Amino acid sequence: MYRNVFGEKVSRARYKEMVNAAKNRRELIAAGLTSRRDLFKMGLLTAGGMLIAKSGLSARAYGQVQTNKPPSGPDPNRSPGTNQNCVPGNQTASPHTRPFIQALPIMPLAQKVSSLTPTPTESPNVSHGEVRAADHQAHNIDPTRFPVVPATLYNFHQRQITNAVQSPDLPQQTVWGFDDGTGTRSPGPTYQAFYGSPQLTRNTNSLPPITQVNNTGFGMPSVTTHLHNAHNPSESDGNPCDFYTNGHFCDQYYPNVLAGFNSDHTPNGDINEALATLWYHDHRVDFTSQNTYKGLFGFYCLFNQFDTGNDDTGFRLPDFPAHDIPLAFTDKIYDPETGQMVFDLFNLDGILGDKFLVNGVIQPFLNVEPRRYRFRMLDPGPSRFYEFFLTDLNNLSANNQYWLIGTDGNLLPNPVKISSVRIGPAERVDVIVDFRAFAGKTIYLENRLNQLSGQGPAAVDSQVAAQNSSTTECSLVLNSSQPAILPAGTGNLLLQFRVSGTPVTDDSVDPATNPTFYQLPDTTAEPRIVRTFKFDRLNGQWSVNGQFMDCNQFRFAVRQNSSEQWLLTNLTGDWTHPIHIHLEEHRILSRNRKAPTVPGDSGRKDVTQVHPNERVQLFFRFRDWLGKYPIHCHNVVHEDHAMMALWHVVPAGQEDNILVP
Repeated sequence: MYRNVFGEKVSRARYKEMVNAAKNRRELIAAGLTSRRDLFKMGLLTAGGMLIAKSGLSARAYGQVQTNKPPSGPDPNRSPGTNQNCVPGNQTASPHTRPFIQALPIMPLAQKVSSLTPTPTESPNVSHGEVRAADHQAHNIDPTRFPVVPATLYNFHQRQITNAVQSPDLPQQTVWGFDDGTGTRSPGPTYQAFYGSPQLTRNTNSLPPITQVNNTGFGMPSVTTHLHNAHNPSESDGNPCDFYTNGHFCDQYYPNVLAGFNSDHTPNGDINEALATLWYHDHRVDFTSQNTYKGLFGFYCLFNQFDTGNDDTGFRLPDFPAHDIPLAFTDKIYDPETGQMVFDLFNLDGILGDKFLVNGVIQPFLNVEPRRYRFRMLDPGPSRFYEFFLTDLNNLSANNQYWLIGTDGNLLPNPVKISSVRIGPAERVDVIVDFRAFAGKTIYLENRLNQLSGQGPAAVDSQVAAQNSSTTECSLVLNSSQPAILPAGTGNLLLQFRVSGTPVTDDSVDPATNPTFYQLPDTTAEPRIVRTFKFDRLNGQWSVNGQFMDCNQFRFAVRQNSSEQWLLTNLTGDWTHPIHIHLEEHRILSRNRKAPTVPGDSGRKDVTQVHPNERVQLFFRFRDWLGKYPIHCHNVVHEDHAMMALWHVVPAGQEDNILVP
């Protein structure tokens, strides 16, 4: 029996053709022949910049560039916990793996060091190999509050791991991870950080040279680490253009301060903008998708006097880390013959895998007590969206609800009871699950959002669904008004919860009592300027306002201590773009001129999904730091193919009034 990546049966001849095409693509990758100029010379790209549907090479050779036609019906022989059989596929399926036989890995807390050699300096220590864009800003603002060498220090190395076990049914994998001195891990160690305690991380590139990169050549061993969503100065932001090679390092200063601490808006910082769940990842321009897919990411959890990490103080949220657990959801593809993880560099739409990993292993299980847990749920991408449901396979009709308490690292004013929540690449949600109702049972975290390609979530055609109610799982097309939510038990079973039957004491706050966390900052200030951003496709690459990413060009300048509104418009028709803006978070004012209705849109955000043919209006305040930052799509395949632009924050009097475009 031969199958493609969607679980469909294919002939032996077709299977061999797909395997051969994949091998040919990987040989080109290993030979370094993947630049657009190389592929044009070889006659492998169309005039529009897309890989030619060429037999023996392209994953698209069998069929057309995009097909929305479903097969005749569902395949009863699909793998447990996967829904992969609703659209023709031209990639070979990964080897079979057994679900729920590995325990969920819990990333250890990052270990501090007492000192660094050489000692950190205010200016980049070029003579010792440091690559940093500018002096540390924080020390110049307040040297007492932000000493050049803060009390909290970390020494991280990016290293290669050759023995990662992602499933006992697969060979050991070669991945990249972070080493804090206690061993290299992917995902990397979890930071436990605190407001009011500045820290410095030395990130050193200890990856092998490009000639020794494994996994058929994908991944670029030059790096820059971005602390996603942190209110950080530009030189420590991990800008995509500030990358460095093996043997070099960057001292990144994380002030851990509230937004507004150095502004005329809220001079002491705004507690209502306190952050909680952040993450760090490689952000090397043109190679973010490959390097994060290969494992360069981890969590950064930030606490204060209210969100304390203890269930008997402050907001009394479940205690960290025992009952407050970060969860990173990734999907990957494995070579059907070697079992090695692969990445198709010729797919410019977005990469979807047929194996689902949580914290680095395929479909793990977690033993939990019958009490409340806080889960910090992250989608590192590269391209998949998720909609999370709690599923009891013994009672598929049950509406198992839980509580949404935060979006993109920000606590909501009050918990919201939900049946599901959706996230896209780089988005996070904080949720509370009360397992008391499931004592003694086994339940699952299930992704029931149907996605057939890098375009984003597919949708149910309401007329087809009405006529074929018994087979709506496969009555799917793109570009309809409502995304496809699959029936319970037919989606992707991501994580198994084994709930103990023994009662335990739980001192954490019950979200059903409607506790109040922070308030939402005001958005009524008159914007100094309104900017428009158009996300589109141009000559086979992704673009922002008709332009491609250029590390040598700033598209506009923002005035420090000002407010702005940005209009994000999606002109690509079929694609959903998760748009991320560095430095400051935003509020969503409207979607297509209507107020947000989804709970996840009601809070503060740093990534916003812009759906096909949609216009989203955002509100910003820009404060505190100066320097360069990007705006980009966080479908990182789109980002790497030029859907990014640089802008910068400047003092009053140096800004421009450029309307974008």
